[in-house]
Formats: sequence, structure tokens, C-alpha cells
Amino acid sequence: MNETIHHDTYPKSYLEIDAATKASGFTMASEVLTCSLLQTLAATKPRGKFLELGTGTGLSTSWILKGMDAHSTLLSVDNDAVFLNIAQTYLTDKRLKLVLSDGEEWIKKNRNTRFDYIFADTWHGKYFCLDETLAMLKAGGLYIIDDMLPQPNWPEGHAEKATALMGTLEHRTDITLTKMNWASGIIVAVKK
Repeated sequence: MNETIHHDTYPKSYLEIDAATKASGFTMASEVLTCSLLQTLAATKPRGKFLELGTGTGLSTSWILKGMDAHSTLLSVDNDAVFLNIAQTYLTDKRLKLVLSDGEEWIKKNRNTRFDYIFADTWHGKYFCLDETLAMLKAGGLYIIDDMLPQPNWPEGHAEKATALMGTLEHRTDITLTKMNWASGIIVAVKK
């Protein structure tokens, strides 16, 4: 077995978004192995209500959409209009709603909304507002984060934040989790 993901299985807009992402200078995109896992996990939630915190340019968004069924919805939030515009240009799926907002403001304003699946790919929902974000998960809901292994673009002191976050998640009693030393370092948790 190998980890090769064949280009004919990529979402139809992925390569265009990838080219626009590289041209924009955005360097925080989720890697393709992570995206493939996001798609697979999305397929476990038929008629699901999905949340992505940190759209970026929409690379991971395209994979989540590919895994969702026709009756599911995805709300994706980002605070950078330039990068979000790339996602808006290439992702015209009617199941998707893109929101330009500060993550903390959006989480606090929508804290009573519940989701079946949350991919937290930004500081808010992961390093900040963790309790509020996990409270937004329905029982059986998936919480997914990546970039938990050291990354070359991490600022000084970030490794300690990642280690502290893993410890916090390990000690929570409201989730069951698996840490994967794979791709960029992924944690998948399920709300009890």
C-alpha cells in the first residue's frame, strides 16, 4: 500500500485553486493527504451540517465538499478577503456558504449552532475558543485539526502551543480522540 492520491480523484476545482493559491503566496494550505482524509470523514456524515474554520483559498474546502452527500451543507469561515475570494471564484457549489469574519467573533455569535463535523484549520477553534468550538459539536460529531507535527512556517514558541493543545484534548472527558503521526499531524476527535 502507498499513499499516492491519483489526480483523477481530486475535486474538479482543486488544481485551479492550487494554482491560484501558489500565485497568491498563501503558504498555509492543508496538504493533499489531509484533504483526502477530510473527504473520507465527510462521507461518514450523510445529511450533515459541516463547519470549516479557516477556509484559506478553499483547497481543503473542495475536498470536504467532494465527500459530502447532496443533502449536506458546509459553512466555511475566514478573515482574509483576498484568500476567500479565491475560494469564491472556484467553489460555486450550492451546498457551500463562505463567510468573511473574524473567527472568534463568528464562534461567539454562533455558539448555539450545532454541527456534525468541524475542521478547525485556524487559530480560532483550535488554540482559541476551543471550549466554545467543541460545544458546537453534536453527539457523534467529528472534530478534526491538522498541522500538529512541527511545520517549517511555525513561529517561535508555536511548538509549545501545539504540545499544550494536545495535552488539553487528551484530558477532556467529552471527546474520544486519535492522534495520528501522519501527514502534517492530525487529530480526530468524536464528541461523546
